[in-house]
Amino acid sequence: MTSYPMTRLRRTRSTAWSRAMHREVRVTPADLIWPLFVTEGEGVEDPILSLPGVSRWSVDGIVARAKEAVALGIPCLALFPNTQPERRSEDGKEALNPDNLMCRAIRAIKDACGDDIGVLTDVALDPYTSHGQDGLIDGEGYVLNDATVEVLVGQSLNQAAAGADIIAPSDMMDGRVGAIREALEDGCHVNVQIMSYAAKYASAFYGPFRDAVGSRGLLKGNKKTYQMDPGNAEEALREVEMDLAEGADSVMVKPGLPYLDIAVRVKEAFGVPVFAYQVSGEYAMIEAAVAAGAADRDAMVLETLLAFKRAGCSGVLTYHAAHAARLMGA
Repeated sequence: MTSYPMTRLRRTRSTAWSRAMHREVRVTPADLIWPLFVTEGEGVEDPILSLPGVSRWSVDGIVARAKEAVALGIPCLALFPNTQPERRSEDGKEALNPDNLMCRAIRAIKDACGDDIGVLTDVALDPYTSHGQDGLIDGEGYVLNDATVEVLVGQSLNQAAAGADIIAPSDMMDGRVGAIREALEDGCHVNVQIMSYAAKYASAFYGPFRDAVGSRGLLKGNKKTYQMDPGNAEEALREVEMDLAEGADSVMVKPGLPYLDIAVRVKEAFGVPVFAYQVSGEYAMIEAAVAAGAADRDAMVLETLLAFKRAGCSGVLTYHAAHAARLMGA
């Protein structure tokens, strides 16, 4: 490289057209996955206080959001159910009900939109258990790995039969990706993808999400025996390697911005599609900064999404998806 003044790095930044022409990374609506919360009823929009601007929607409202996503160029929705307390149980058996809230929402989206949009479904038991843990527990409250995997396989087949396009196990049980992949193959769901929550950390950023699915007040103990320790990076690579070997088509890092280093390392190590989840606490912090007059929402949303792409992510799950897509289309 020549030295200054023969080389002036500011030269290509001097005009908007030149900055656009030299930009290395871009974000488009096709990079976004929109997480949505489903609730019972009809014509229901139930705002979530800890997630300003985000609501739980009844199935008809979810269908309307799906049509909105198609119009905005967002390729995929991620669904999470708010299960009624009376349908929760110690064993989370509602997850296996072919007419549960999740399955009804999947079918309604597919009936309305067909293959114009993908449906990603969460596989874990915390929306269905009365104790708020992601799996079955023993008498001491410890989450049982192998017994939980058996239920997760049934849950996955239930969702695939309803029309789910991507199964996304978020439970962090060992061996669940291989068991789910084998069951999908045996069940003739060969084109159903698995996006594994491969590096999901025991994070302080999940609080508003637990409000949204109704599990915060139910959770007994914590999830540190199965979600990853925030201090570990090498372990994340082992988790990813195992999930890929078991049949995952893509992997996820969760949370997002506090773990961009993990996303970079996963992408560099494996060269596979890596997604990041800009989780509820991250969204809430942006909205709090905006409410305090400390930040511009549009600029922060676009800049954080750009950071994920720059880190090597193929896409981002974000509650700002619809807002961001509108900004990109403006």
